[in-house]
Amino acid sequence: MRDALRGVRILDVTYYVPGPYAGMRLAELGAEVIKIEPPGGDPARSMSGGHIHRANNHGKKIRTIDLKSPEGYKEMLELVAAADALIETFRPGVMKKLGLDYESLKIVKPDLVYCSLSGYGQLGPMASLGSHDLNYMALSGALDQLTDEDGRPVHPTNTFADFTGGLVASEKITAALLRKLLSGEGTHLDIPLAGVMAEFSGNHDAYEQAGISENGIPEIAGTRISYAIYETLDGRFVTLGALEDKFWRNFCTYAGKPHWKSWGAKQIGSPEHKEVVDFFKSKSWSEWYELSMQLDCCLAPVLKTHERHRHPFFAQQKIWANT
Repeated sequence: MRDALRGVRILDVTYYVPGPYAGMRLAELGAEVIKIEPPGGDPARSMSGGHIHRANNHGKKIRTIDLKSPEGYKEMLELVAAADALIETFRPGVMKKLGLDYESLKIVKPDLVYCSLSGYGQLGPMASLGSHDLNYMALSGALDQLTDEDGRPVHPTNTFADFTGGLVASEKITAALLRKLLSGEGTHLDIPLAGVMAEFSGNHDAYEQAGISENGIPEIAGTRISYAIYETLDGRFVTLGALEDKFWRNFCTYAGKPHWKSWGAKQIGSPEHKEVVDFFKSKSWSEWYELSMQLDCCLAPVLKTHERHRHPFFAQQKIWANT
Protein backbone atom coordinates (compact mmCIF):
# COMPACT_ATOMS: atom_id res chain seq x y z
CA MET A 1 0.00 0.00 0.00
CA ARG A 2 3.02 2.30 0.08
CA ASP A 3 2.27 3.50 -3.45
CA ALA A 4 -1.54 3.69 -3.23
CA LEU A 5 -1.49 7.49 -3.54
CA ARG A 6 1.42 7.74 -5.94
CA GLY A 7 0.92 10.75 -8.23
CA VAL A 8 -1.18 12.63 -5.66
CA ARG A 9 0.22 15.96 -4.44
CA ILE A 10 -0.81 17.32 -1.05
CA LEU A 11 0.06 20.64 0.55
CA ASP A 12 0.54 20.40 4.30
CA VAL A 13 0.07 23.82 5.92
CA THR A 14 0.04 22.57 9.51
CA TYR A 15 1.93 22.74 12.81
CA TYR A 16 2.59 20.53 15.85
CA VAL A 17 0.88 17.08 15.74
CA PRO A 18 -2.60 16.51 14.21
CA GLY A 19 -2.04 17.99 10.75
CA PRO A 20 1.58 16.85 10.38
CA TYR A 21 0.59 13.34 11.45
CA ALA A 22 -2.22 13.29 8.87
CA GLY A 23 0.18 14.47 6.17
CA MET A 24 2.77 11.89 7.17
CA ARG A 25 0.24 9.07 6.88
CA LEU A 26 -0.66 10.25 3.38
CA ALA A 27 3.04 10.37 2.51
CA GLU A 28 3.39 6.80 3.76
CA LEU A 29 0.68 5.85 1.25
CA GLY A 30 2.80 7.27 -1.56
CA ALA A 31 1.49 10.83 -1.89
CA GLU A 32 3.90 13.68 -2.56
CA VAL A 33 3.42 15.83 0.52
CA ILE A 34 4.88 19.33 0.50
CA LYS A 35 4.93 20.88 3.96
CA ILE A 36 4.73 24.66 3.91
CA GLU A 37 6.52 26.32 6.82
CA PRO A 38 7.03 30.03 7.66
CA PRO A 39 10.52 31.55 7.69
CA GLY A 40 10.85 30.69 11.39
CA GLY A 41 9.75 27.11 10.77
CA ASP A 42 6.96 25.03 12.27
CA PRO A 43 6.88 25.95 16.02
CA ALA A 44 7.28 22.23 16.74
CA ARG A 45 10.90 22.55 15.56
CA SER A 46 11.75 24.55 18.68
CA MET A 47 9.59 22.56 21.10
CA SER A 48 11.51 20.12 23.32
CA GLY A 49 14.44 19.96 20.94
CA GLY A 50 12.35 19.48 17.81
CA HIS A 51 11.50 15.85 18.50
CA ILE A 52 7.80 16.34 17.72
CA HIS A 53 8.64 17.79 14.33
CA ARG A 54 10.97 14.93 13.46
CA ALA A 55 8.47 12.31 14.58
CA ASN A 56 5.57 13.57 12.45
CA ASN A 57 7.07 14.73 9.18
CA HIS A 58 8.78 11.71 7.63
CA GLY A 59 8.62 11.46 3.87
CA LYS A 60 7.70 15.09 3.21
CA LYS A 61 9.31 17.86 1.23
CA ILE A 62 9.72 20.96 3.39
CA ARG A 63 9.28 24.32 1.71
CA THR A 64 9.71 27.68 3.43
CA ILE A 65 7.19 30.31 2.31
CA ASP A 66 6.16 33.58 3.91
CA LEU A 67 2.42 33.43 3.26
CA LYS A 68 2.04 37.05 4.41
CA SER A 69 4.25 38.41 1.66
CA PRO A 70 3.10 39.07 -1.93
CA GLU A 71 5.84 36.80 -3.24
CA GLY A 72 4.90 34.02 -0.84
CA TYR A 73 1.22 34.34 -1.68
CA LYS A 74 1.96 34.07 -5.39
CA GLU A 75 4.18 31.05 -4.82
CA MET A 76 1.46 29.39 -2.76
CA LEU A 77 -1.16 29.90 -5.48
CA GLU A 78 1.16 28.25 -7.99
CA LEU A 79 1.50 25.27 -5.68
CA VAL A 80 -2.26 25.06 -5.16
CA ALA A 81 -2.87 25.06 -8.91
CA ALA A 82 -0.79 21.89 -9.19
CA ALA A 83 -2.03 20.18 -6.01
CA ASP A 84 -4.80 17.69 -5.32
CA ALA A 85 -5.39 18.46 -1.65
CA LEU A 86 -4.46 20.87 1.13
CA ILE A 87 -4.50 20.44 4.90
CA GLU A 88 -4.50 23.41 7.28
CA THR A 89 -4.73 23.65 11.06
CA PHE A 90 -5.04 27.38 11.73
CA ARG A 91 -7.82 28.89 13.80
CA PRO A 92 -10.94 29.69 11.75
CA GLY A 93 -10.50 32.90 9.79
CA VAL A 94 -6.70 32.88 9.58
CA MET A 95 -6.52 31.31 6.11
CA LYS A 96 -9.21 33.71 4.89
CA LYS A 97 -7.12 36.67 6.01
CA LEU A 98 -4.25 35.24 3.99
CA GLY A 99 -6.51 34.79 0.96
CA LEU A 100 -5.98 31.05 1.18
CA ASP A 101 -9.36 29.82 2.42
CA TYR A 102 -11.34 27.22 0.47
CA GLU A 103 -13.62 29.71 -1.28
CA SER A 104 -10.61 31.63 -2.56
CA LEU A 105 -8.56 28.63 -3.59
CA LYS A 106 -11.32 26.75 -5.39
CA ILE A 107 -11.25 29.57 -7.94
CA VAL A 108 -7.63 28.65 -8.59
CA LYS A 109 -8.22 24.89 -8.29
CA PRO A 110 -11.93 23.95 -8.62
CA ASP A 111 -11.40 20.28 -7.74
CA LEU A 112 -9.21 20.94 -4.68
CA VAL A 113 -9.78 18.76 -1.61
CA TYR A 114 -9.37 21.22 1.27
CA CYS A 115 -9.17 19.94 4.86
CA SER A 116 -9.50 22.23 7.87
CA LEU A 117 -8.44 20.39 11.03
CA SER A 118 -9.12 22.42 14.17
CA GLY A 119 -10.10 22.09 17.81
CA TYR A 120 -13.77 23.02 17.63
CA GLY A 121 -14.53 23.30 13.91
CA GLN A 122 -15.00 26.30 11.66
CA LEU A 123 -18.36 27.42 13.06
CA GLY A 124 -20.03 27.62 16.46
CA PRO A 125 -19.57 29.37 19.82
CA MET A 126 -16.13 27.85 20.52
CA ALA A 127 -14.63 27.93 17.02
CA SER A 128 -12.28 30.83 17.73
CA LEU A 129 -11.02 29.61 21.12
CA GLY A 130 -7.57 28.18 21.70
CA SER A 131 -7.44 24.53 22.75
CA HIS A 132 -5.24 21.46 23.13
CA ASP A 133 -5.47 17.69 23.38
CA LEU A 134 -6.36 17.62 27.09
CA ASN A 135 -9.33 19.91 26.36
CA TYR A 136 -10.68 17.64 23.61
CA MET A 137 -10.30 14.61 25.85
CA ALA A 138 -12.22 16.40 28.59
CA LEU A 139 -15.00 17.84 26.44
CA SER A 140 -15.66 14.61 24.54
CA GLY A 141 -16.14 12.57 27.71
CA ALA A 142 -13.07 10.47 26.94
CA LEU A 143 -11.09 11.74 29.94
CA ASP A 144 -13.92 10.77 32.28
CA GLN A 145 -13.40 7.16 31.19
CA LEU A 146 -9.76 7.22 32.34
CA THR A 147 -9.99 7.49 36.11
CA ASP A 148 -8.16 6.19 39.17
CA GLU A 149 -9.72 4.19 42.01
CA ASP A 150 -11.09 7.40 43.51
CA GLY A 151 -12.80 8.43 40.29
CA ARG A 152 -10.31 11.21 39.52
CA PRO A 153 -9.38 11.68 35.83
CA VAL A 154 -5.88 10.41 35.04
CA HIS A 155 -3.67 12.83 33.10
CA PRO A 156 -2.67 11.13 29.80
CA THR A 157 0.94 11.46 28.68
CA ASN A 158 0.01 10.90 25.04
CA THR A 159 -2.03 13.17 22.78
CA PHE A 160 -4.82 10.77 21.86
CA ALA A 161 -7.12 13.36 20.27
CA ASP A 162 -4.32 14.79 18.15
CA PHE A 163 -3.37 11.43 16.68
CA THR A 164 -6.96 10.29 16.31
CA GLY A 165 -7.79 13.54 14.54
CA GLY A 166 -4.85 12.99 12.21
CA LEU A 167 -6.08 9.47 11.45
CA VAL A 168 -9.59 10.67 10.66
CA ALA A 169 -8.26 13.53 8.54
CA SER A 170 -6.10 11.20 6.44
CA GLU A 171 -9.06 8.84 6.05
CA LYS A 172 -11.47 11.58 4.95
CA ILE A 173 -8.92 13.17 2.62
CA THR A 174 -8.37 9.79 0.95
CA ALA A 175 -12.13 9.32 0.58
CA ALA A 176 -12.48 12.85 -0.84
CA LEU A 177 -9.69 12.14 -3.33
CA LEU A 178 -11.61 9.05 -4.48
CA ARG A 179 -14.76 11.13 -4.87
CA LYS A 180 -12.76 13.68 -6.84
CA LEU A 181 -11.49 10.91 -9.12
CA LEU A 182 -15.03 9.67 -9.75
CA SER A 183 -16.85 12.99 -10.03
CA GLY A 184 -14.19 15.62 -10.68
CA GLU A 185 -15.45 17.58 -7.67
CA GLY A 186 -13.43 19.06 -4.85
CA THR A 187 -14.70 19.62 -1.31
CA HIS A 188 -14.06 21.33 2.02
CA LEU A 189 -13.62 18.98 4.98
CA ASP A 190 -14.25 20.55 8.40
CA ILE A 191 -12.85 18.22 11.08
CA PRO A 192 -13.03 19.27 14.78
CA LEU A 193 -10.73 17.30 17.09
CA ALA A 194 -13.20 17.45 19.98
CA GLY A 195 -15.87 15.98 17.71
CA VAL A 196 -13.58 13.22 16.52
CA MET A 197 -12.97 12.05 20.09
CA ALA A 198 -16.72 12.09 20.80
CA GLU A 199 -17.29 9.69 17.89
CA PHE A 200 -15.75 6.95 20.04
CA SER A 201 -18.59 7.16 22.55
CA GLY A 202 -21.22 5.35 20.49
CA ASN A 203 -21.24 2.30 22.75
CA HIS A 204 -21.43 4.50 25.83
CA ASP A 205 -24.39 6.40 24.41
CA ALA A 206 -26.22 3.17 23.56
CA TYR A 207 -25.77 1.67 27.03
CA GLU A 208 -26.64 4.91 28.82
CA GLN A 209 -29.78 5.43 26.74
CA ALA A 210 -30.81 1.88 27.57
CA GLY A 211 -30.38 2.68 31.27
CA ILE A 212 -27.69 0.03 31.70
CA SER A 213 -24.40 1.83 32.23
CA GLU A 214 -22.65 5.21 32.07
CA ASN A 215 -19.34 3.49 31.37
CA GLY A 216 -20.02 1.68 28.13
CA ILE A 217 -19.94 -2.10 27.80
CA PRO A 218 -20.26 -3.45 31.38
CA GLU A 219 -18.26 -6.60 30.65
CA ILE A 220 -15.13 -4.60 29.84
CA ALA A 221 -15.59 -1.65 32.19
CA GLY A 222 -13.08 -2.87 34.77
CA THR A 223 -15.57 -4.57 37.07
CA ARG A 224 -14.97 -8.27 36.23
CA ILE A 225 -12.03 -10.32 37.43
CA SER A 226 -11.68 -11.97 34.00
CA TYR A 227 -11.10 -8.62 32.27
CA ALA A 228 -8.80 -6.54 34.42
CA ILE A 229 -5.33 -5.16 35.15
CA TYR A 230 -3.22 -7.05 37.67
CA GLU A 231 -0.07 -6.18 39.60
CA THR A 232 2.89 -8.56 39.49
CA LEU A 233 5.35 -9.63 42.17
CA ASP A 234 7.75 -6.80 41.32
CA GLY A 235 5.19 -4.02 41.19
CA ARG A 236 4.58 -3.96 37.46
CA PHE A 237 1.35 -4.79 35.65
CA VAL A 238 -0.22 -7.18 33.16
CA THR A 239 -3.63 -7.23 31.51
CA LEU A 240 -6.05 -10.14 31.39
CA GLY A 241 -8.78 -9.90 28.74
CA ALA A 242 -10.38 -13.32 29.19
CA LEU A 243 -13.84 -12.02 28.33
CA GLU A 244 -15.00 -15.19 26.58
CA ASP A 245 -15.49 -18.25 28.77
CA LYS A 246 -13.00 -20.36 26.79
CA PHE A 247 -10.18 -17.92 27.51
CA TRP A 248 -11.05 -17.68 31.20
CA ARG A 249 -11.15 -21.46 31.44
CA ASN A 250 -7.73 -21.67 29.76
CA PHE A 251 -6.36 -19.29 32.36
CA CYS A 252 -7.88 -21.23 35.23
CA THR A 253 -6.49 -24.49 33.84
CA TYR A 254 -2.99 -22.98 33.69
CA ALA A 255 -3.39 -21.66 37.25
CA GLY A 256 -4.35 -25.14 38.43
CA LYS A 257 -7.55 -23.71 39.90
CA PRO A 258 -10.49 -25.63 38.40
CA HIS A 259 -12.85 -24.11 40.98
CA TRP A 260 -12.15 -20.65 39.46
CA LYS A 261 -13.80 -21.59 36.16
CA SER A 262 -17.22 -20.35 37.30
CA TRP A 263 -15.82 -17.07 38.57
CA GLY A 264 -15.40 -15.19 35.30
CA ALA A 265 -18.12 -12.64 36.06
CA LYS A 266 -17.17 -12.15 39.71
CA GLN A 267 -16.64 -8.53 40.68
CA ILE A 268 -13.47 -6.60 41.33
CA GLY A 269 -13.06 -6.31 45.10
CA SER A 270 -14.74 -9.64 45.84
CA PRO A 271 -13.06 -12.47 47.81
CA GLU A 272 -12.64 -14.30 44.49
CA HIS A 273 -10.86 -11.29 43.04
CA LYS A 274 -8.46 -11.30 46.00
CA GLU A 275 -7.41 -14.85 45.15
CA VAL A 276 -6.69 -13.93 41.53
CA VAL A 277 -4.79 -10.81 42.64
CA ASP A 278 -2.59 -12.93 44.90
CA PHE A 279 -1.94 -15.41 42.09
CA PHE A 280 -0.71 -12.67 39.75
CA LYS A 281 1.52 -11.33 42.51
CA SER A 282 3.11 -14.74 42.85
CA LYS A 283 5.11 -14.23 39.63
CA SER A 284 7.36 -11.49 38.34
CA TRP A 285 6.47 -9.30 35.39
CA SER A 286 9.08 -10.99 33.21
CA GLU A 287 7.55 -14.39 33.98
CA TRP A 288 4.11 -13.15 32.96
CA TYR A 289 5.70 -11.56 29.88
CA GLU A 290 6.92 -14.96 28.71
CA LEU A 291 3.65 -16.67 29.60
CA SER A 292 1.68 -14.10 27.59
CA MET A 293 3.22 -15.52 24.42
CA GLN A 294 2.39 -19.10 25.37
CA LEU A 295 -1.03 -19.08 27.02
CA ASP A 296 -4.15 -18.60 24.90
CA CYS A 297 -6.07 -16.56 27.46
CA CYS A 298 -5.79 -12.95 26.21
CA LEU A 299 -2.86 -12.04 28.44
CA ALA A 300 -0.49 -9.14 27.73
CA PRO A 301 2.12 -7.29 29.78
CA VAL A 302 1.84 -3.53 30.29
CA LEU A 303 4.90 -2.37 28.36
CA LYS A 304 6.70 0.90 28.74
CA THR A 305 6.71 2.73 25.42
CA HIS A 306 10.36 1.98 24.65
CA GLU A 307 9.98 -1.69 25.60
CA ARG A 308 7.64 -2.39 22.70
CA HIS A 309 10.57 -2.27 20.26
CA ARG A 310 11.99 -5.44 21.80
CA HIS A 311 8.69 -7.32 21.93
CA PRO A 312 8.50 -10.12 19.32
CA PHE A 313 5.25 -8.80 17.87
CA PHE A 314 6.67 -5.37 17.07
CA ALA A 315 9.99 -6.78 15.95
CA GLN A 316 8.11 -8.87 13.39
CA GLN A 317 6.01 -5.87 12.35
CA LYS A 318 9.22 -3.99 11.59
CA ILE A 319 10.43 -6.85 9.40
CA TRP A 320 7.15 -6.87 7.47
CA ALA A 321 7.23 -3.10 7.03
CA ASN A 322 10.67 -3.31 5.41
CA THR A 323 9.83 -6.14 2.99
